[in-house]
Amino acid sequence: MSRSLVGRVALPLALLMVVLLVLSAHSAFAQVANSTSTTSTYTAPANLATYPPASVPSWLDTGSNSWMLTAATFVGLQSLPGLAIFYGGLSKKRFQVNTMMMVFYAFAAVLVTFMVAGYQFGFGTGIALKIGKYAILGIPGPAWSGIFQAGQAIIGPGQAAVNVPTSTIIFFQIVFACITPALFVGAVMERMSFKAWMLFVPLWSFFVYSPLAYWLFAGGWLNQMGIVDFSGGYVIHLSAGTAALAAAIAVGPRLVKDRNVRPSSLGYVMIGAGIIWLGWNGFNGGDPYGATVDAAIAVLNTQLAAAASVMAWILMDYKFLGKPTSVGVATACITGLVAITPAAGYVDGYGALIIGIAAGTIPWLSLTYLSPRLKIRGQTIDDAMGVFPAHGIAGITGGLLTGILADPLVTKYVDPGLTGLAYGNPMQFALQIFGAAWVLVYVFVVTFVMLKVIGKVTPLQYPQSVLESGDPVMHGEIEYTDLPPTVVMPTQSAAPPKEEGKPK
Repeated sequence: MSRSLVGRVALPLALLMVVLLVLSAHSAFAQVANSTSTTSTYTAPANLATYPPASVPSWLDTGSNSWMLTAATFVGLQSLPGLAIFYGGLSKKRFQVNTMMMVFYAFAAVLVTFMVAGYQFGFGTGIALKIGKYAILGIPGPAWSGIFQAGQAIIGPGQAAVNVPTSTIIFFQIVFACITPALFVGAVMERMSFKAWMLFVPLWSFFVYSPLAYWLFAGGWLNQMGIVDFSGGYVIHLSAGTAALAAAIAVGPRLVKDRNVRPSSLGYVMIGAGIIWLGWNGFNGGDPYGATVDAAIAVLNTQLAAAASVMAWILMDYKFLGKPTSVGVATACITGLVAITPAAGYVDGYGALIIGIAAGTIPWLSLTYLSPRLKIRGQTIDDAMGVFPAHGIAGITGGLLTGILADPLVTKYVDPGLTGLAYGNPMQFALQIFGAAWVLVYVFVVTFVMLKVIGKVTPLQYPQSVLESGDPVMHGEIEYTDLPPTVVMPTQSAAPPKEEGKPK
């Protein structure tokens, strides 16, 4: 690897981190002002009496804190190892290492970016831009001072207080932010340059994910309008699906011989999907920010929708393809989980069942009939693993059905007054349509422009000579080998390929 090529990527990446630090510096001291004191005359329960009084303040609910930390860990496991195994199994053998490394890098890069500036930008109480009563943008800032992390969590422009420490909420939101770009690895795998990926992920997280979180999770302008997203149907899945579409166009297609879904390991696919499925209990069950009645409802609805989606998908496979497949079943559980995500704590079991059935049919139809018809300049858009149908279409499906099925007998536990079309409030359905349209347009435009700019710094796609070899040239490693230790693997340093840009 030439020094000039390293510099082309390392220097912009270093500059990015410096810019984030500069952007965040002005709000560093605001953390102290916005934090709640951890000292109190409150007497801790007997089982916690040996701890310093400051560690068990009166506002702390230890049960909610325990559940939130557990839920966040479940969500983290969805990425590592769940998504890495899932996509690794779906990829060709010669790209398994590269695919898994893309997921690992996304997790690491977003975690750092979120601590440096992204959390405060997306969930901080500061308002950088306000139009009328609507909070448009937060203020980037670091999230690492001890007093800030130990204080009671105060979230968003509405300054909503919850009874867990800020550090718990930071970790919970970090794992959500981390999994989002990891999801659209499935769209650009088997051809995107790792150097370009290194630049793209932190930029995307800061300029796309954090604003979406501010608008739809933390009480920003879309929330203020009345648009809801319980746990990320729009913020995470619609945005990931839309970014996948934009990235597939910007990066370009795989080699012709690779444009098919022939998994290298069906076992990896099923194991990864299973980890993702059960990990989703934390994804949706943690979003009430406590061990509440609504958390239990959300977990149950999550499991019911996923199961219903699997059953519906299998029936679709039997009807139109003649036999069910393991890849179909794995995809179905994910589309069911995606679709229930914006609605999990807002609907009853009947609503979850409807959403699950819709998730097993609408994305199936999209993957089978819509995706092959999505073309640019006469060529089919190469969304390698169907991320747009599985996450984008499923996210829209769930978000719109939330506007129909939100049940006041359930929403009273988490968002009193929220009512869907089926219960007499057609405006909620209209609002959900607007929210989906805004997310789709914003994410597509910013993602596409961002990638085009990065493409001026370093090629977005590996040259054909690298793609023909895969992992041995990309990373000097392969997943499975019987080579004796005396055989030297080819590496970029040993045989540096010329950066040719996109293959013809």
